[in-house]
Amino acid sequence: MSGVPTQVTTPGHLWVSWDEYHIAIEDLAIKVHASGWKFDQVLCLARGGLRPGDVFSRLFKVPLAILSTSSYREAAGTTQGELDIASHITSTAGPLSGNILLLDDLVDSGLTLQKVQAHLAMHFPLVTAVKSAVIWCKACSVMKPDFYLDYLPDSPWIHQPFEGYDELTPATLPRD
Repeated sequence: MSGVPTQVTTPGHLWVSWDEYHIAIEDLAIKVHASGWKFDQVLCLARGGLRPGDVFSRLFKVPLAILSTSSYREAAGTTQGELDIASHITSTAGPLSGNILLLDDLVDSGLTLQKVQAHLAMHFPLVTAVKSAVIWCKACSVMKPDFYLDYLPDSPWIHQPFEGYDELTPATLPRD
């Protein structure tokens, strides 16, 4: 594990606070930087990779591109279904090209990273190299990303701090 303290409150579950989450993103950035690999753009997978993508884009001073993917739609987002990959990438930097850092929050089954990399190879001929980075790499994944902060041999369900919004609406936001 990284220097970030994380709480496993029940077997099979990893609970992460906002502070732990932000520190983990920064620690992953330090790890990628220390590798010496230079990339021209960050391509984050939405939604989980949005926050890390924003931070990486700012720290590394490279454009941010966003690709929406979705497979956890069933059972309130806890059951993985068929993977959908958006047909377009959002970026203000023009076509996706050069060395790309593919960024997400975690790799679970590994199928999303695998399929997105194949999608990029098929549809974006100006991309010369793709490396992937995630905060958490679960042992159950069919592939390991190029960079990851924490390897989780027990493949717990990760409860990230932003998931609290899934149960709220603007009308139910807690206010004093």
